[in-house]
Amino acid sequence: MEPLIVFLALFGTIFGIAYVFLTTRNKERLALIEKGVEASLFKTKASKFSIAKFILNIALLFMGIGAGIFIGDLLGESLNMEEEVTIPSMLFIFGGLGLVTGFFITRNLESKED
Repeated sequence: MEPLIVFLALFGTIFGIAYVFLTTRNKERLALIEKGVEASLFKTKASKFSIAKFILNIALLFMGIGAGIFIGDLLGESLNMEEEVTIPSMLFIFGGLGLVTGFFITRNLESKED
């Protein structure tokens, strides 16, 4: 019974936040239109989704995870540390480094596009 209550509470919270956000944004836009503000105000420059950039970030994440497993295993065996500690810690460290690297590469690609 408890998982159902948690699921319903989580769904209700997400739905409530989305509902308040969308209705507030709609009311603000309607008020601006009534005042005669140009519609170009609503057009924001958003970065376009690119499957190539997504695949690049996922590939760098998986490469970081693979390096983390490898380095964690090496640390566990060479330093006689517990592998239950070294492998997860290296997974997070190298996975995070892969994501940060992907962020910087994507940012450089986007700046070259402009």
